[in-house]
Amino acid sequence: MFQSILVPLDGSEHSQMALRVACQLTPQTGARVILLHVPEPLEHEPLLVWGIGAVPMGSTMEEREKVGQSLLDKAVEEARSYGLDPDAITTKLAQGDPRQLILATAKEQNVDAIVMGSRGLSELKGLIVGSIAHRVSHAADCRVITVY
Repeated sequence: MFQSILVPLDGSEHSQMALRVACQLTPQTGARVILLHVPEPLEHEPLLVWGIGAVPMGSTMEEREKVGQSLLDKAVEEARSYGLDPDAITTKLAQGDPRQLILATAKEQNVDAIVMGSRGLSELKGLIVGSIAHRVSHAADCRVITVY
């Protein structure tokens, strides 16, 4: 069991599954889960899990953050439904390069593991430049569990 887990969320089904796995890997008492979302504009508009729509490419930062906060709120609800103590769940909404922010947050929060989806919403970009999960797994100082 892990005492602290970082779960990067992008709203994809893979990130929702990562949250579910992270909740199963934490003991019911004393564990911390940090939920991180980095809003990115997408060229397409998929429907995100939890019934939240993606933010189109031309959206303002305010619109991206609003959708991102909604996604985090829904993820907290889901984590609570798996039995996590609400006081043990932290959320973080950040702007920038997702890979760098995931690694920096993991280090700042001194997490035992990062649990993340193997594929996110920007799959085509991932095929070209390498997936974020792949790049995080090679650079992290902690365990990285990739969920398919």
